[in-house]
Amino acid sequence: MKDKVVLAYSGGLDTSIITHWLKNNYDLEVIACCVNVGQDEDFEEIKKKAIKSGASKIYVEDVTEEFITDYLFKGVKANAVYEGKYLLGTSFARPLIAKKLVEIAHKEGAKYICHGCTGKGNDQVRFEVGIASIDPSIKIIAPWRIWDIKSREDAIDYASANGIEVPVTKEKIYSRDRNIWHTSHEGGDLENLKNEHKGEMYLMTVPPEKAKDEATYVEIYFEGGIPKKIDGEELSPIEMMNKLNKLGGENGIGVVDLLENRLVGMKSRGVYETPGGTILYTAHKELEYLTIEKETFHFKESVSQKYGELVYNGLWFSALKEALDAFLDKTQEKVTGSVKLKLYKGNIMVAGMQSPYALYEETISSFGASELYDHKDAEGFINLFGLPYKINAMLNKK
Repeated sequence: MKDKVVLAYSGGLDTSIITHWLKNNYDLEVIACCVNVGQDEDFEEIKKKAIKSGASKIYVEDVTEEFITDYLFKGVKANAVYEGKYLLGTSFARPLIAKKLVEIAHKEGAKYICHGCTGKGNDQVRFEVGIASIDPSIKIIAPWRIWDIKSREDAIDYASANGIEVPVTKEKIYSRDRNIWHTSHEGGDLENLKNEHKGEMYLMTVPPEKAKDEATYVEIYFEGGIPKKIDGEELSPIEMMNKLNKLGGENGIGVVDLLENRLVGMKSRGVYETPGGTILYTAHKELEYLTIEKETFHFKESVSQKYGELVYNGLWFSALKEALDAFLDKTQEKVTGSVKLKLYKGNIMVAGMQSPYALYEETISSFGASELYDHKDAEGFINLFGLPYKINAMLNKK
């Protein structure tokens, strides 16, 4: 009996030709595994295509709700962003996909897992570190680090020469990743930094200048840092993301053009659409301003950056990330309440918020009199606070 390899399969350019390439270069039975994290795909067609390309079997695993609740919502609680812009849509999905690939490999008794990540990208690290963190005995096959194909143009030529249908052409050559959280676009004319990216590439969002002329108001209710309701209606995680993506998309929300520092050392340009995620991050952060005290809030800022780096670098299953999750869960205990946002042509503005755990007290923060704050107390505070700087100035005069 042949040994088996589980192929991370999407039906895109890379995995379409890899199925054929594996059959011609290895004496292995190819088991395709397509993990559905909310991408808008025809999975019946993907199944047919995988078998036609040479796979003996294909699994389509729908993990969309798990993706939202166990991965994305942790990112929301952390306010995890990479390099100030990227809301980590691809990065959040990779450890879950790695987990499912290992599960299928165990089920099938496969010794190998194959992926279609290029040797220049971050995803090869995310997949392989994720797989090794779960089962280090599984061997990896990474065709882009082995074969003679050097570019997406070469890959298209290979597909054409072997009668393999692929969803891209040399004119429409963007490398895309899509799930319920985002769509990313890389390659093609984006590789020349002189080029403004084209709004017609968007799949989830309209360009801000083409967005509707009237503002949209949306109110999001959080409980312990987790979104539960939109405009007073309790929704399932999938319903919530679909609704927020629709609202964000039609208002031109959540597009970033980022020249990022890849984990493997080079800079690369990506255009990311994250309409619903951008709304959630904004609302959640505003509620934290209201409900988390100063020192915790400031320290959490540094944790958010580190958390984003860990996720980006493929270290989802690391001990540090697990420890940070425990810290973040503690910070979220009182992040409960509602935030109303105004969406308008790519912009998000706060339109009101409330929480039973609000640390803002109008009578104290106003310019008027308050029992808890005496204006005269400020004088002594200023004298003590400024004392080191007075001493320094005195020494400088000597």
